[in-house]
Amino acid sequence: MDVEEGLEFADELIYSQTGRHLNDLERQVFVGSWEGLSYRKIYPLNPEYIEKDVGFNLWKKLSKALGEKVGKKNFRGAIERSLKAKRTEEMKKKVFICYRNQEPDRSLALKFYQGIEDAGARAFIVTLDFNTPTAVPPAAFEGPENQGGDWLTRIDAELKQCDYFLLFLSPEVAVSEMAIEMLRWIKELHTADNKPVVLPIRVNCPQSVPLNHDLRCYLDGIGQREWKSPADTPILMQEFLNILTGNESKKWEDEDNFSASSPHPFAPSLPLPVAEPELPSGQVRLASAFYVERVPYEAQCYREILQPGALIRIKAPRQMGKTSLMARILYHAKEEQGYRTVPLSFQHADTAVFTNLNQLLRWFCGKISRKLRLAHQVDDYWSDTYGSKDNCTAYFEDCLLSSSEQPLLLGLDEVDRVFQYPKIADDFFGLLRAWYEEAGYGDKDSNLWEKLRLVVVHSTEVYVPMNVNQSPFNVGLPIELPEFSLEQVLDLTERHRLNWNATQIEQLMALVGGHPYLVRLGLYHIAQQQITLEKLLQTAVAEAGLYDDHLRRHLWTLKQYPDLADAFAKVVRANAPVELESLQAFKLHSMGLVKFEGNQVIPRFDLYRIYFRDRLSTS
Repeated sequence: MDVEEGLEFADELIYSQTGRHLNDLERQVFVGSWEGLSYRKIYPLNPEYIEKDVGFNLWKKLSKALGEKVGKKNFRGAIERSLKAKRTEEMKKKVFICYRNQEPDRSLALKFYQGIEDAGARAFIVTLDFNTPTAVPPAAFEGPENQGGDWLTRIDAELKQCDYFLLFLSPEVAVSEMAIEMLRWIKELHTADNKPVVLPIRVNCPQSVPLNHDLRCYLDGIGQREWKSPADTPILMQEFLNILTGNESKKWEDEDNFSASSPHPFAPSLPLPVAEPELPSGQVRLASAFYVERVPYEAQCYREILQPGALIRIKAPRQMGKTSLMARILYHAKEEQGYRTVPLSFQHADTAVFTNLNQLLRWFCGKISRKLRLAHQVDDYWSDTYGSKDNCTAYFEDCLLSSSEQPLLLGLDEVDRVFQYPKIADDFFGLLRAWYEEAGYGDKDSNLWEKLRLVVVHSTEVYVPMNVNQSPFNVGLPIELPEFSLEQVLDLTERHRLNWNATQIEQLMALVGGHPYLVRLGLYHIAQQQITLEKLLQTAVAEAGLYDDHLRRHLWTLKQYPDLADAFAKVVRANAPVELESLQAFKLHSMGLVKFEGNQVIPRFDLYRIYFRDRLSTS
């Protein structure tokens, strides 16, 4: 180790503890002492001051940073030992373990934690039920005194550093918002660093159990092991340790050892008049008895899609029913109008697809061709002579639109993914806009483009990290899905066979408004007699409450944007509407956390007001 390397390491250590870098004199003393010079040779003008003031304080700070007493004669060895230990620690593989705090998940997670540590790697373990992320078994961290702290920041840091994300996927985890949010964040991290690698283990969750739309997208193409009994534990443990140590004889993804996530096809039958309560978990099946018609938007979309060259944009915060509505538009167009329909989720696209516009458009054309069972002719239409947008346009004209007289309806879901790549997004959405306008020109090509109909779906939460001046897609018919009305919530209570009066419905809606997911989640558990309305109202904001997972996801997002967290803290503390900067108000509204009253905002409902008033009060 040379002196420059030692100096920078020491400066980094001291800065991490004091928040201040070494000054010029301290650096001079460090370098001179490293090279064995006396204080007089280091600073001839005033060696006594350098020894008793600058040197004394430097060795004191270094002793604290290194965890051992050092001075001028022995600090170099301590620095070298500490840096070597740090490098050894950094070379260890890091595993992030995520599980639900229930059996057998907990016991499995702890056994894997111990096995990973025994193998010389580093494990970080977090339960989705309590904010207790720890680097040691969580049993020691579940007391009330450890429930606070900036645990979300710790999760962020650990996810950024880990090499593997080990997910114990039980049926309960399969509907966890925090699990899905972690997987979303991991996908972004993987784009930049090609890690972490996601390794799911299904715990009492057979391949036949369908996963919700979001989870299927994030786990698409990822191998999944299955745990059925304690006999599986040592086998799975050894397989994982083989991967961890680089001695794997077979990879986690081998086809013989896993089955892909079960498909979740649209059911063609009509909803039954009554059914057993259904746990809400993403897209509502076409045959579900618990889908609530979005009046008047559904009928409006059915009419609009009949128009030549129609384009519908469906937007709302997450879990408001966007994908469910898109599925019904496609079903109606296919069954009632005879359209060719293609549902296409951009979450299914590999990260490499977004490398550049050319890659994205080739994937786009190829995916649609495959869905329509058409011959793959993309290579024949891609020429370096023309730009990728021109190649894509020609492919649509000659292959996709000309192959049938029937209109082609594309349902483009999760276009949020494209928004994450601004340079590509501008060109891609500009191309869709050009096609939409082409249908109205009235020239000979317009007849072709009139056959193309588009439904574009995205979450308004994508606006949070975006530059407000980057205008998202803004042509066609906009549909912004609202909350359920009181009448719709009443209808849902009846479908859940709950004989509620107006007061009970008003109590639930005061808590969660008409938020489709939160309303259905509460009604499901009440109908299953797992909780009463009174108990739900009392425990809704508790860490182990029914909505804890949903609330923590929003808290995690706010922690990543401190200015929004501070703005929302003002809103939830106030007893009257608050006027915020227009950008802050827009983004909080896009997240679904506030609603407007004129130019001012209030919390969207009491659940957010009470929960975030406590959690953000010390920001």
